[in-house]
Amino acid sequence: MTKTFDYIIVGAGSAGCVLANRLTEDGKHSVLLLEAGGSDRNILIAMPTALSYPMASKAYNWGYDSDPEPYVDNRQITCPRGKGLGGTSSINGMVYVRGHSCDFKEWESLGAKGWGYADCLPYFKRAETWQNGEDTYRGGDGPLGVSGGNNMANNPLYEAFIDAGVEAGYPRTEDYNGECGEGFGAMHMTVARGVRSSTSRAYLRPVSNRPNLTVMKKVLVDQLILDGKTVSGVKVTQNRKPIELKATKEVILSAGSIASPMILQRSGIGPSELLSRLGIAQKHDLPGVGQNLQDHLEVYFQFHCKQPVSLNNKLDLFSKFFIGARWFFFKSGLGATNHFESCAFIRSRAGLKSPDIQYHFLPAAMRYDGTPSIKGHGFQVHVGPNKPKSRGRVEITSSDPNAHPSILFNYLQHEDDVAAWRQCIRLTREIIAQPAMDAFRGDELQPGLDVSSDEEIDTWVRENIESAYHPCGTARMGEGDDPNIVVDTACRVRGLTGLRVVDASVFPTVPYGNINAPTIMVAEKTADAILGKPPLAPIEAPSWIDPNWETQQRNGTPLRA
Repeated sequence: MTKTFDYIIVGAGSAGCVLANRLTEDGKHSVLLLEAGGSDRNILIAMPTALSYPMASKAYNWGYDSDPEPYVDNRQITCPRGKGLGGTSSINGMVYVRGHSCDFKEWESLGAKGWGYADCLPYFKRAETWQNGEDTYRGGDGPLGVSGGNNMANNPLYEAFIDAGVEAGYPRTEDYNGECGEGFGAMHMTVARGVRSSTSRAYLRPVSNRPNLTVMKKVLVDQLILDGKTVSGVKVTQNRKPIELKATKEVILSAGSIASPMILQRSGIGPSELLSRLGIAQKHDLPGVGQNLQDHLEVYFQFHCKQPVSLNNKLDLFSKFFIGARWFFFKSGLGATNHFESCAFIRSRAGLKSPDIQYHFLPAAMRYDGTPSIKGHGFQVHVGPNKPKSRGRVEITSSDPNAHPSILFNYLQHEDDVAAWRQCIRLTREIIAQPAMDAFRGDELQPGLDVSSDEEIDTWVRENIESAYHPCGTARMGEGDDPNIVVDTACRVRGLTGLRVVDASVFPTVPYGNINAPTIMVAEKTADAILGKPPLAPIEAPSWIDPNWETQQRNGTPLRA
C-alpha cells in the first residue's frame, strides 16, 4: 500500500501541528500528518489543573527513562514525552517562556545565523494571542492562547513571593516575555478561556477539515525511504500493517528531541560507530545525530505555611469534585490554572548578562502527581540552574521501532553545573527569608537546614534532582564545519535533500526557560522557509540588561515604565 503527498510531517506535537496548519494554509499542497498516539480529546488534558493525570498515563506519555546517570548516584531520571495529538503540549505544565534575548544571540554565535532575537520575535508574536492584546513584544491574533496570573489575586502567597524577590534586591518584571526577561513577576501559561491551549487545540482542530490535510493516528514510523541522498518517503506500521508513504517535496521530522534522532538513526543516518554496532547499514554519516542532548534540572524547595492559605486543603476528593464541577460548567476557578502563577528568573553571580536560575512558585507542598507532601499547609518553589554545560546523547538500542532508546543526559558532569547548584540553594534560602514571607514561612522541610555546606548540598542535590522535562539539542542547527551540526539554518538535514528536522532537536543550546514556546516559534519560522516565503521582518525591540551586570549580581533596578 503506497500513498503520495507533497509533504509528510512525522509527529503531531508542539511543532508538527503548527506545520500542518501553516503548510496547508494556501491550499496548494497536500500534507500528511503522522502521529504514533491517538486523540487528545480528554477532559483531563483540557482541564489545566489536571495536568498530572495525562503525564502519568501510558496512553499519552512514551514513558522514557534515562540510563543510570553516573554523576547523580547512577539514578535513572524519568523523561516523559507526549504521545497523541498535541504531543508534549498536551501533557506539559503549560508554562509559557520564550527565552531571553541573550539565548538567541547565543544561538547565532554558535552558527544559527538568522535566528537572533530580532528574527525570532515576529514569529513568537505570530503564534500568540496574549490576554492583554498586542504590543511590541506580544501577539494579539495568533492561534495559541496565552494568559497569566489567572488566580494570583485569590492567594496571597503568589504576591508574597514576588515581593520577597524585590526585597532581596532583584527587579520586578511586568512581562518576562517582553522587554524585561529578568526578575520576579506573574508567570504565563498556554491556557485560553480556562482550557489548555495545546498545539492540537490551537493549530490542528481549527483546520482539520481542510481537504489538503490528512491526519493519520496510531502510526509508528519505522524509517525513512532514501533514494541515494534524497529522502522520498517513510515506512510506517499501522494496525500491524506495513505501509510506504511517499513525499514529492519533503519529509519533515517533528517527532521531538528523543524520537527524531531515533528515526534518523534507524534510517542509517547518524554516527557510524553506533550504526555499525547495531548492524544498520549506513546511508549518510552524520556524527551529531543524537548528540548535544541538554535538559533543565529542578528540585522542590518546600516550607510549612503558617497560615491556612495554601492549596493543601484542596487536595481531597471532595474539594477536587467542586473544583472540577466549576471548571466543567464555567471554565473558571482553580480548575482553570496550572497553579504556577508567579515566577522568577535571576542571575546567580556578577558577570552574567542574563538569568541562569529559574523559579516556579507553587502555593502548596505537593508532589508532581498531585498528592500532598505534608500534613497541614505548605508552599514550594521549583528551582534550578537553567544554563547547564553538561551534554548527553540519545541512541537507539535496536532497529526495532518499538524499542526504547538509550538516553544519557550526563547531568552534573560539568563542574560548573555543580557549583551553580550550590549558589542556587543558597540564593533561594535568602529570597524566602525576606520579610514579605514572614507571615507565611514556617519550617524549611526540604532540603532542611542541616543541608548547608558544599558537600551537604552536593549530596542532597544528587539524591533529589529531577528533570524539568526540557530535553533538546539532539539535531543541532548551524552553519560551518562543525561535524556535530545536523541541520542548516533552514532546518534541512545536511547532505540530504527532501528532509528537515523541525522541533526542539534543532536548538543549539537550551533556552533559559520552558521549551514549548520556542519549539512553536521554530515551527512557525521554518514553515515560511519550507514554503519559500521571505521571513517576517525582524523586530528590533529593546531587551533590558542590568547596566551593572559585570560587577553586580543584582541591584534591584526595576523595569522602566
